[in-house]
Amino acid sequence: MKMSTSTPHDSQIVAQFTRWARPFSELPIHAEAESMAQTLAACSVSKGMTVLDVACGPGIVACALAREGADVTGIDLTPAMINQARHRATDMNVSVDYHVGDARHLPFEANSFDRVVTRYSFHHMQEPATVLAEMVRVCRPGGRIIVIDATPAPECQKGYDQAEMLRDPSHTSALTLPQLLSLGAEAELSHVLTEQYRLESRLQDQVAPEDWSALKTMFAEDIASGRDSLGMGAWEAEDGIRFFFPISIVGWSKAVTE
Repeated sequence: MKMSTSTPHDSQIVAQFTRWARPFSELPIHAEAESMAQTLAACSVSKGMTVLDVACGPGIVACALAREGADVTGIDLTPAMINQARHRATDMNVSVDYHVGDARHLPFEANSFDRVVTRYSFHHMQEPATVLAEMVRVCRPGGRIIVIDATPAPECQKGYDQAEMLRDPSHTSALTLPQLLSLGAEAELSHVLTEQYRLESRLQDQVAPEDWSALKTMFAEDIASGRDSLGMGAWEAEDGIRFFFPISIVGWSKAVTE
């Protein structure tokens, strides 16, 4: 199996999520009940199924799937995130097998998992097609691959990426829904489902202090213009600027070989 080679972008991801590991794990929106219910429904696990959570972060999805009775493995590039994930599993009294590793070179045998899922990670990937190919490789024939991520409208993709790169320097680009669906088609997967939801957030909860002024100005200008060029539907609320992450859940099945 090809060994992982660290890149400057990998280092940026690790630095960003080491800094944000605990705050990220504690943000209520990441465990918001309605979106989690949609995630679990898309994964459609039953007791004893083997599941891999790729770029699992602080283990929010992994632990929820383990609570459903699945045999869950989680992998993430950032050791601090895996540390948070292990604490979460202990607190929830569930068992998850966690690994530090690279989504581009998953350290698992082919056809190992019934379900392979990743949530809120593809916009960090410089090579999302490579990551998807690895997810397909380790998924069993007839199994399901689920990708959950922000998918801005095509006309808003540029503005969305500009805002997100300022908020999170490890962001690369958020795929539009057509782009994400095309990745699955290119990987010869069979489309199973597409669902969407909007995740409300307060701007100041997800930005470093040094980036706050510039990001607030960008959002304020977008609100004043009335054009929603960022694709986040931002508005001024009593407690500050609020906005929506436009999220899609896409599920595919891997062909059964004869």
